[in-house]
Amino acid sequence: MPNSEVTSADTATNPQAKALRLEIAALPALPGVYRYFDSQDQVLYVGKAANLKKRVSSYFQKQLGGTRIGHMVQQIARMETTVVRSEAEALLLENNLIKRLNPRFNILFRDDKSYPYLKISAANGAGHRADGKPDPAGYSRLSYYRGATDRLHHYHGPYPSAWAVKESIQLLQKVFRLRTCDDPVFANRTRPCLLYQIRRCSAPCVGHVGPEQYAMDVASADAFLSGDTQQVLQTLQTRMMACADRLEFEQAAEIRNQITALSRVLHQQAVDTVSERDVDVLAVRLRGGRACVNLAMIRGGRHLGDRAYFPSHLEDGIAMADLPPDALGGVASEPSAKSAMPDRQPVVAETRQAEQAVLEAFIAQHYIGASIPSLLVASHEVSPELVSLLSQERGSRVQVSSHPREQRRVWLEMAQQNADIQLARLLAEEGSQIARTRALVDVLDLAPESLDGVRIECFDVSHTAGEATQASCVVYQGNRMQAAQYRRFSIKGITPGDDYAAMRQVLTRRYEKLSQAALDAHAEPSQQLPDVVLVDGGKGQVGVAREVFRSLGLSLSLIVGVEKGEGRKVGLEELVFADGRPKLTLAADSAALMLVAQIRDEAHRFAITGMRAQRAKTRVGASRLEDVPGVGPKKRASLLRRFGGVRGVADASVEDLAGVEGISTELARAIYQALR
Repeated sequence: MPNSEVTSADTATNPQAKALRLEIAALPALPGVYRYFDSQDQVLYVGKAANLKKRVSSYFQKQLGGTRIGHMVQQIARMETTVVRSEAEALLLENNLIKRLNPRFNILFRDDKSYPYLKISAANGAGHRADGKPDPAGYSRLSYYRGATDRLHHYHGPYPSAWAVKESIQLLQKVFRLRTCDDPVFANRTRPCLLYQIRRCSAPCVGHVGPEQYAMDVASADAFLSGDTQQVLQTLQTRMMACADRLEFEQAAEIRNQITALSRVLHQQAVDTVSERDVDVLAVRLRGGRACVNLAMIRGGRHLGDRAYFPSHLEDGIAMADLPPDALGGVASEPSAKSAMPDRQPVVAETRQAEQAVLEAFIAQHYIGASIPSLLVASHEVSPELVSLLSQERGSRVQVSSHPREQRRVWLEMAQQNADIQLARLLAEEGSQIARTRALVDVLDLAPESLDGVRIECFDVSHTAGEATQASCVVYQGNRMQAAQYRRFSIKGITPGDDYAAMRQVLTRRYEKLSQAALDAHAEPSQQLPDVVLVDGGKGQVGVAREVFRSLGLSLSLIVGVEKGEGRKVGLEELVFADGRPKLTLAADSAALMLVAQIRDEAHRFAITGMRAQRAKTRVGASRLEDVPGVGPKKRASLLRRFGGVRGVADASVEDLAGVEGISTELARAIYQALR
């Protein structure tokens, strides 16, 4: 293309290729970022380079043939470049563009940084209100928190999962007996709750503990979460002896029980008394064309749990990183037989290069713009430019240890083992799903270009005695359910309870804009006809679907009804066709039937949850809350959780409403007036 020495004749006559050739010739030998676009102006690839001219030219100076890079290069219609001052700046810009543009040939990780925290609310020092009752604002509260942090309260984490946060809260309740109740509940208690009876709370709501003593327990819990376990034990021992000297033996016994509980927890949790308090441990494994990055979080010297990440576009990303394709099938472990080592060594080296590329992609996409600990323990080396960028993002030095020793090595081996387990589980699940897809393709006599391209859409209708009718459309493609492409339809203008009319409406709304002539190979999946349209129902629903498809000029062979078998028992379902084919009964252990049941059940679940939400909204008038300016989904959810529903919100005072996080006094007044 842009290089006459290697460009074929047909490419040389291409005006786009000529323009690219001239553009590449004019590129500077400076660091920067480049983007490739196809003829539909969809971004293909985003890359960085220390030398733009050299790097971009390399894609067009090789005989790539039918390789993945060659396939991508053939699609390039234009490119954009941005010159920056340094490689670190190029890396930052590249990462931001990858997350924003979602290019087809880059290694991509799901952008999920919404980790939960354990929150200890700040106390204002006021022990009692004007009426003499304990003031909830004067007693810190333990709570699960997800969102942006601030400097007013104390946040510990992030934690890898909600379960890890709740486990830590239960642990702190056992040892320090801190409250977890909301402020309105605290303010209206007249006697201790069950948590006090089972020794999980010291009942500050009814004055069983003073603000000073409670504040000391809060400080001890905060220090424990920060990893200062020995300091906490020494402080408790000092308090116990002081109480004994003052002859306050009951209080001394309470503190003794705290010390015993804390010692038991430390033994069970195996807290590591090491200098590193907050550490992230990263291990990557590559096998069978899939990769897994396992992230283990160490906070306060305690292992809080792991989370596994699986990148998409892996094969294309590895190819664009200029790594050998054999790296995808390699095994990172050492060969067992010495005679095999000469043949295995290149594969092992290629696999490690690919794993390093995956790890660096994860670190860049995961940590830039998020909380970064001062130490990362990694299974592979990380480029100095990426480490420097992490340090800039954090505002202080970030250390990456790829050859750890002692406790760090134990952490890394644990993360590597978990990565192996998670990757093996994924491969087993995907193998099962691929087998099911293949079985269904054979049963329905489909002829797709590839199994990954098979697209199935399934429809179901749900209502309660005709109330709040909802229809669902779920999508199966790429051998998995595609939740991001699910759709719900609110059915209106029909006789309540008329399932046939509801099915007619949802199919018409979904497919009326699609026709065979309008199909485009480059269109979004949601704008293309599926290979199969599953309808939950028998002859009646299939008959409705037949009428809709005939009126829209669509092929009747797409429609497959899932009819309940004898006694409506699971495993006895039968497939009903709209194009005149006889009814098909599959064996109960058929892989094809398992896939149909899986998709049908997901459509049923999605329809029911939508119907229930719509029904609750209709019955309690949640729309009034939605209509209040300034109340979005998050604030509405916080209000409903705090007060147990719209009726509870309507009964709350302005002061109670303003006590919900994110609700100002002005907004509380607006909500109060709107619900009355």
